[in-house]
Amino acid sequence: MITLTSPNGAPPSRLCFGAMQFGGTADDAASAEMYAACRAAGVNFFDTAHVYTGGESERILGTLVAGERDDLIVATKAAYQGGASRANILASLEESRARLKLDSIDLLYLHRWDPDTPLEETFYTLAELVEAGTIRTVGVSNYAAWQVMKAQAVAARVGLRVAALQPMYNLVKRQAEVEILPMAQDQGIAVMPYSPLGGGLLTGKYAQGGSGRLTTDTRYAARYAPDWMHEAARGLATIAAEAGVAPATLAVAWAMKHPGVTAPIVSARSAEQLGPSLAALEFDLDPALAERITALSPTPPPATDRLEEG
Repeated sequence: MITLTSPNGAPPSRLCFGAMQFGGTADDAASAEMYAACRAAGVNFFDTAHVYTGGESERILGTLVAGERDDLIVATKAAYQGGASRANILASLEESRARLKLDSIDLLYLHRWDPDTPLEETFYTLAELVEAGTIRTVGVSNYAAWQVMKAQAVAARVGLRVAALQPMYNLVKRQAEVEILPMAQDQGIAVMPYSPLGGGLLTGKYAQGGSGRLTTDTRYAARYAPDWMHEAARGLATIAAEAGVAPATLAVAWAMKHPGVTAPIVSARSAEQLGPSLAALEFDLDPALAERITALSPTPPPATDRLEEG
């Protein structure tokens, strides 16, 4: 079975750092500070994408990892626009490698499901790239469970497998519990969920009048609009105050606790903002506290909707 490791064989850390803000809300200096904070905390897993900040995210991350490349797992994603065609994968990957200054990418994700490109075209291309050593492992992002399994079947025909999956998952977005996480556990797929803080909602900052993605990005505002989600965030803040930790620490620790999760992807605009998320690495979330947090949001029904069998 293909497993995700650094070039020197180290397994992924329990958290992955997402460099989406590099070159955007975080300049070179702030990015370097966050990278240093991650390394000090033992994080060896860094995630970016061809589309992030017009390529600046990959450029900055490439500069930061250069001195210890073999100790790290570096993931990026094929171009979001243009789909999963052979031409688009090859073109975007070459741009990503140049920005990152890497001969080989440890993990290349398909950024989204492409209904217009045959999976055979996509995975024959990826198999060639793995064979050439240009990429080491393959993952998918924002796929439904059925899409992952369809991709897995096609990949198997060319001696490849989907080794990693990147879904959305947090306390108020728990759909992944229904099929995605059980599927990944069954298939031995590493899972790196994004948005463990719910776009900042679970930090408690919006209840205090703070700003961020929910106030500046209409997509995030719509994604986290329901009142019950904001009520759950307030409940998490109350529990966090009782526990003497930041709400973000609890939110990340809660996502880490699911047995199907390999490494939640944490991100921030500064090292100070990142601190509470990294603190989850040292926080012992006991079962009773985990149950209190879980109870703040509705558990999604089983895939069959046969509630009496839950």
